[in-house]
Amino acid sequence: MLRSDHPPTTVGREPGGRACRRGCLEPEPRIKADSSSTHPHQKPVPSSMGRLRRRACVALFLFTLFMFGAMMALRTLKTGDGLSDLVPNTLHRRAAQRTSSTSSPGRQRPKAAAASNSGPEGSIFDDVHIFYYAWYGTPQADGKFVHWDHVLVPHWDPKIASSYPRGRHMPPEDIGSSFYPELGPYSSRDPDVLESHMEQIAASAAGVLALSWYPPGMADDNGEPTEDFVPSILDAAYRHNLKVAFHIQPYRGRNEQSVLDNVKYIIDRYGDHAAFYKFTSSTGKSLPLFYIYDSYLTPAESWSQLLTPGGSRSLRDSAYDGVFVALIVEERHKQDIAAGGFDGMYTYFASNGFSFGSSHQNWKAVKSFCDDNDLLFVPSVGPGYVDTSVRPWNSHSTRNRVNGRYYETALQAALDVRPEVLAITSFNEWHEGTQIERAVPKKTATRVYLDYRPHGPQHYLELTRRWAEKFNKEKEQWLM
Repeated sequence: MLRSDHPPTTVGREPGGRACRRGCLEPEPRIKADSSSTHPHQKPVPSSMGRLRRRACVALFLFTLFMFGAMMALRTLKTGDGLSDLVPNTLHRRAAQRTSSTSSPGRQRPKAAAASNSGPEGSIFDDVHIFYYAWYGTPQADGKFVHWDHVLVPHWDPKIASSYPRGRHMPPEDIGSSFYPELGPYSSRDPDVLESHMEQIAASAAGVLALSWYPPGMADDNGEPTEDFVPSILDAAYRHNLKVAFHIQPYRGRNEQSVLDNVKYIIDRYGDHAAFYKFTSSTGKSLPLFYIYDSYLTPAESWSQLLTPGGSRSLRDSAYDGVFVALIVEERHKQDIAAGGFDGMYTYFASNGFSFGSSHQNWKAVKSFCDDNDLLFVPSVGPGYVDTSVRPWNSHSTRNRVNGRYYETALQAALDVRPEVLAITSFNEWHEGTQIERAVPKKTATRVYLDYRPHGPQHYLELTRRWAEKFNKEKEQWLM
């Protein structure tokens, strides 16, 4: 359960729970020297000694006050106070242990080598991936609005569907999102938009954008083909020292053979581009990485023909070999992914509890399974989730951002399982409200959009950078 607050932490106590002793605050009363009652061998206390005792007591009091203040300051840095309990703590974590007893003969899961570099916006990290969508269009650049005018998807149960509105959105004032982009409803093909996107991604410290991809001439139900635009995305990514991986989407007729054709097409066409992402293992071997969305739609037996060394269409150890990462939604998908010959699994969905795979509480068990089977585990985290602008009946899946607290809780859950790669859902999936792209307040005659206040438009980019840096600092400790 997401916590919206934390219990106050007691401060201002000495070690052991004791407050400062009274003796340093109130000096003991002195007995006045009296010649009539003084012992014959006892000398009266001189007045200078009294002053010395008072000064010593004052000095002791000031020293104690200084120590008290110092301890209060130290306690404010302790994990467990407010948001600081989200900061990773590695001091008492055990070294990760991996086994390869169940791996395929002669093939082990590649372990990521730490990789970071610097771009115009600062350090970026190749082990932080972010899902990216290039499916938006405007009349000026594309002849019509694309995706911003998203249809209101009806519920599959006619009785429930009848209770909700139908139709589609009417940009630019009414768009298919609960938030409003700082750039307005834009075209993904606009060179200025593309430059802004790459700048923002680099500012977030994510080093790899996972591009939602369809084969030439194909698109999702609400979009238009975008494959011809991929070279521009690669070029823009290169200018900002970013890499591009491919997130292969489900399309009509997709199976293991068509995916093999897709992989060959992508590698032949883009494999030599400087921005084409390759996953580098600790042994120095580099292979292209592919995310396969809704991989469970194809049976494990079919995937195994493509992804195991003995498969009838095997691409293993060929020029088209790669690191193939499947989507885990249900618990049973773990075994299917392993049996299918995949190299890893990712969770994608940003709604904690929406599925087995997206539930933070299950990540430890999933990571353990991956370790035991030499699989890469890529937990996917997002700043929140709200898709009621396109699925008005789906409010039960909404996850409020809580000014960034939801995001930080998810990031901490991901770091707790020590992944080799961390994925962010998403840079700009505006329909589902998972974007970290800059958004602004917006109010129209019929709508009031959500926004990032009290923070500014840059808030989630800044949070992502902060946690990307923490992730890589933690990984240095894990490797030790």
